Parts: sequence; C-alpha cells; structure tokens
Amino acid sequence: MRGRLVTKTWGWDPALYAPPKYRRACRYEAFIPDLLAGAQFDLSSAVAGVVADAQQSIMSLNAGARPSLAPLARLLLRTESIASSKVEGMQVGIRQLARAESRVETGGKASSTVLDVLGNIDAMQLAVDEAASTGRIGVAHILDIHGKLMAHSPNAGIAGVLRAGQNWIGGNDYNPCGSDFVPPPPEQVERLLEDLCEAIADESPSPLVQAAMVHAQFETIHPFDDGNGRTGRALIHVVLRRRGIATAYVPPISVVLATRRERYIRGLTEFRLGDVGLWIEQFCAAAARAAGLASGYLEAVNALIGEWRARLGEGAAPRSDAAAWAVISVLPAHPVITAPVAAAATGRSKAAIHQAIKQLVECGVLEPLSSSNRNQSWEAVGLLDLLEGLESGRAL
Repeated sequence: MRGRLVTKTWGWDPALYAPPKYRRACRYEAFIPDLLAGAQFDLSSAVAGVVADAQQSIMSLNAGARPSLAPLARLLLRTESIASSKVEGMQVGIRQLARAESRVETGGKASSTVLDVLGNIDAMQLAVDEAASTGRIGVAHILDIHGKLMAHSPNAGIAGVLRAGQNWIGGNDYNPCGSDFVPPPPEQVERLLEDLCEAIADESPSPLVQAAMVHAQFETIHPFDDGNGRTGRALIHVVLRRRGIATAYVPPISVVLATRRERYIRGLTEFRLGDVGLWIEQFCAAAARAAGLASGYLEAVNALIGEWRARLGEGAAPRSDAAAWAVISVLPAHPVITAPVAAAATGRSKAAIHQAIKQLVECGVLEPLSSSNRNQSWEAVGLLDLLEGLESGRAL
C-alpha cells in the first residue's frame, strides 16, 4: 500500500436531512498517501518497454508541429477537454458543443453542462500555457486551473478553493462510512499538494512515468470538493509539456480513458494499493493509443483542409492574400465559426471576413446553421464528422 489508513469518526448530526441510519455517528478510514517527491519505482523490462513506446509515439505526433498548424493543436486540446469531461459523465457531443460555443460567443445562452465543458477547455488551455511559461508549478497554479475549470459551474463558489471538509467516493451522500474510497483529511491536503509540486519539478523520472504518478497522486489527494478528475487530467499535460515531449499537440489520453472508464478507475485503485507498475503500464498504453489516434486524425484533417482549398481554388479563385484562405486555416480551431471570431482569429477586417464567408459558402466549405442574418454562425463542412470519430476513440 502506498500510504496509510487513519481511522476517523463522523459525528452524530440529528439535524441532517437524511434517513435515520445516516444521522448516526460512524467510523471510517481515510487514506493518506506516501509523499511522491523523490520516490523511486522499479519497473519491469516489459513495463519500461511500454513507457518507451508511448514516449516515442507522443514525440512522433509532435515532430511535424509548426506555428502555422496551431489551429490543429487547439483542435486536439478541445477533443481532450471534451473527453475529460465525458469521463465524469458530462455527455456533450462535439457537434452540440461547437454550436453552443458559437451561441455563447455571440451573447447567447447555453446549458450548465455545456458551460462546464467549455470551462474545461479554458482550464486545459491555461494548464498547458502555464506549463510552457512558468518556471515552477506551485499550488497557486493548480488553484488557477481549477478556478478556470469551475468558473461557470453551478457551484462556482468552490472554484480555486481547497476543500475544508472530508470528501469521499462511492457509498452514500451523507457520510463517508462504507464508501469506496476516502481521500486524506482536509488538514493534510495542502502539505500533499506542496509535495506534488515538488514531484512535478523533478526531471529525473521518465516524462510519462512522472505524468502517470502525478495524475494518480492528485486523484488520491482529491483536494477539491468537485472537479478533481478534470483538474488531474490537465496536470498530465502540464507534465508532458514541461518535459518537452508534447511541445505542441496534446495526445488525447482522456479519449482512451473515457472508453475504458472502469479499467481506468481500477488502475488508480491499484496505484494506491501499491501496484505502481500496473498503473504505469495501463497509463502509457493509453497514451500511446491516444497519440496514434491523434496522428491519424491530424492527417485526415489536413487532407480535408486540402479539399477545402481545392474547392475555393476552382473557377474564379480569390487572390492569394484573400481572407477566405486565412479563414480556412483557422477552421480546425473553430469548427463552428462566427464572423467576429473569424475576424479575431485571422486579423482581417469585418468587410473582408463577410466576403470570405460568402465565398466559402458558395464553394461548399462553410454551411450556414440558420437562415437568419442575426448572430449567424457557419459550420465547416466535414470537420465535425471527423472529430466525432476521434472523440469516440474510433481509429481511421
């Protein structure tokens, strides 16, 4: 076991609105994990091979990255964020989310679930940006990621705030007695997070081993009242970005974890019980599969961009510096786009963007989502079909 159990008493609460059996005092065992910074793990040659293969897969995914391909990087980050939310039971499809996002961008409304998933995209972006620019990740950075994640959730009051009470997983809604897992008592949380940040700063482990261990340790600490899983999966990409193996493209690991959710949860349990090698092997196998999926879909998206350019170039093609070409370039980051977003993303004037959109609709690259001229948005033809396949984990 990678830690120790401490026996605690849940106090009697006659005022609690619950069946009588849940108002009684009871005992439970909370888990306090061993510190992670400086820990050494002996891996079998078989597991070490899986780690090496996964690292090579992620590096190969990133080998062809260029600044001009930044929209593809955002595409993968969006997919990872949506899948990370899916692990937590937030079922919002790629197409539904993209259309809702365009409504929000023009002042419209969206469901709380959609806003939660959009918050996860923002949190993931903050996580990888901070990872690239910050000298050392501290507890404040983790609080910032969580704050961005939970900013628009129904319980936004807990955004960026460490829990002050005991939480638990499974069991009943009223007390931790009989639950599946009880994380450390609240007075242990800050100390354990400081240690976690020390572990993130350590560059001696393999990057993927480090990412696996940091994620599992964070999930064990469970430092927030909500949003722990999504914050913990963002930390995976913090590590991979800082260690230089995912410099541009995040491998959508959550896509694989979401399709094998029960196995993922068992892996985290085995980590706490001490079978670190099993967890690392499972994590790295998921990372390798995610990198392979991403590579295949990036090729398909690039091919689709080529088709769009060919359609635009047929007949009386726009000048080479026309805004329509620039709009095509940013569509992977904005599969449903509005005129203001297109202008901001390309730096072109309002008049140039409206002309570009007209040309792209005429040649079949963009499709209007309504007949109204007010708050109009357009969908990139064929792109969301591809992204639905990637989100589902279906190989091309």
